[in-house]
Amino acid sequence: MSRDSSSKVSRMREIRSPLHFMRPASWKDTGRARSLSVGLAVLVTMAAGLVIARTVDTVALARALRELVDRPVLTILALGAFAGAFLIRALVWKRVLPGLTLGHAWAAIHAALLGNHVLPFRLGEPLRVVSVVKRARIPAAEASASTVTLRAADLLTVVGLAWVLGAGNIALLGSPVVGGVVAVVCIVGLLGLIWILRLRNADRVRRPGLVELVGTLVAWVAESGLVLVVARSAGLELSLAEAVLVTSVSVAAQVVAVAPGGFGTYEAAAVAAYVFLGHDPGVALAAALAAHALKTAYSLAVGVPALLRPSPSLLGRFRVPIEVRPDRTGLVGPRNGPIVLFMPAYNEEAVVGSVVARVPKRYGDHPVVTMVIDDGSSDSTAERAREAGATVVSTAVNRGLGAAVRTGLIRALALDPAAVVFCDADGEYAPEEMGRLIGPILAGRADYVVGSRFAGDIEHMLPHRRLGNLVLTRLLAFVARTRITDGQSGYRAFSPAAAADAEIIHDFNYAQVITLDLISKGYRYHEVPISYHFRTTGTSFVRLGRYLGAVVPAVHRQLNRPALAGDGSD
Repeated sequence: MSRDSSSKVSRMREIRSPLHFMRPASWKDTGRARSLSVGLAVLVTMAAGLVIARTVDTVALARALRELVDRPVLTILALGAFAGAFLIRALVWKRVLPGLTLGHAWAAIHAALLGNHVLPFRLGEPLRVVSVVKRARIPAAEASASTVTLRAADLLTVVGLAWVLGAGNIALLGSPVVGGVVAVVCIVGLLGLIWILRLRNADRVRRPGLVELVGTLVAWVAESGLVLVVARSAGLELSLAEAVLVTSVSVAAQVVAVAPGGFGTYEAAAVAAYVFLGHDPGVALAAALAAHALKTAYSLAVGVPALLRPSPSLLGRFRVPIEVRPDRTGLVGPRNGPIVLFMPAYNEEAVVGSVVARVPKRYGDHPVVTMVIDDGSSDSTAERAREAGATVVSTAVNRGLGAAVRTGLIRALALDPAAVVFCDADGEYAPEEMGRLIGPILAGRADYVVGSRFAGDIEHMLPHRRLGNLVLTRLLAFVARTRITDGQSGYRAFSPAAAADAEIIHDFNYAQVITLDLISKGYRYHEVPISYHFRTTGTSFVRLGRYLGAVVPAVHRQLNRPALAGDGSD
């Protein structure tokens, strides 16, 4: 084996998938806790909706909504003030984190706002940190420390405003529960500030000061503009100071919110503030509902785009990047090396011997080595393959088709081949057609060749399998930005360089991820027509639900691996 081949083999990493292992017992506990949390949030939302439906002044609610529609300029100004509050918060965050751009600060804050409006228990908050770490390349320590400190300051400021403006007489904010939450927020904020001070890097993170405090106060006043406009639309005479009070009380109460968007908690706190100011509860509830609806609409309208822009998207990449890729041309194997054809096999004793026997012994000047990767079969697959003349590599347990192909590539490269090819051992593909796939590789025209059933001759394929293959292939072609006619073919060939660089990131399957991997690395993709004969023995491992549940997340992980990271197109 040559030194080059040895280095190629070393680059083949055995990447084990979580699918290979049994879930630990703690996963079950986590799932149960998650179900209970979601159930509690649903119950709270339903209960709040029932109470609100029986209490709200529907005439006042209709008037408020009609006013907001009939006076679009005023509504736009209210939403502008609301958006301005978040712009101020983004600027404050940028002052604390100098390396954070205003666009990424704005996007992270709105991603969190969106999450808080669609998820229970204010679970959108962690999205702030995730967004700037993943998208702005801000170190996790700086992002976490600044977020914890500023969010604690934000909450303490709004609670302070509520108390200063008279909300101390409102039982909701004077309850032991809220007092305990405020105490916890104080402790968390202090710990965040200590964390910032310990980072000790003025170029990357700065201690917040008076400017940041003033900015936080101004942001809450700006946010109150929306409450002021909506309250007056509902028929409530409200001053700006009173609007700040209502905003402070309703937002402060959401610290202990359960339902998505704080539904119910927000309304109850706002009504308590309005009643404290001497307003009718039914009309007050109408004003609170209209304001909450407007805020929710804003969170959806601005939060969803914030997940995608600025680039890179928080949701990750959905297509192979379009930037120039490395030139892989001319990477051909040794002139006189063997052709290695391997077959992954699992419980194929009925046909594996006959398929192996059909493999050509030579291709031009190249001897052909046949190998069967017995993936933990419980029958006599290994014995039948060995009797037919194949070299057999067996694993103790069934690991999956992806793992079997990965093993086959590694074992084939150890033979310093001129080309590597594999096909299924179930008789669906004709080993006699091997030359169609390896021809373009040996001629130096391609690095990765896929045998296309849909460009060739399909003897028989079940209608639902045909439809599924075509749909998945179209999706793969879109994601790969490459013309592909058969994304799930089980007949493929590789140059030695492509085989060495190919990475299969999960054990279950290989079909989509290996294509995306090699195309993204600049290897030349090519297809040739092949024949296909539907299997008459054994059973396929493909079950639609399980297949999609394993493949779709794996494709997303493949597209967002570090090798593909950057600012390319989504």
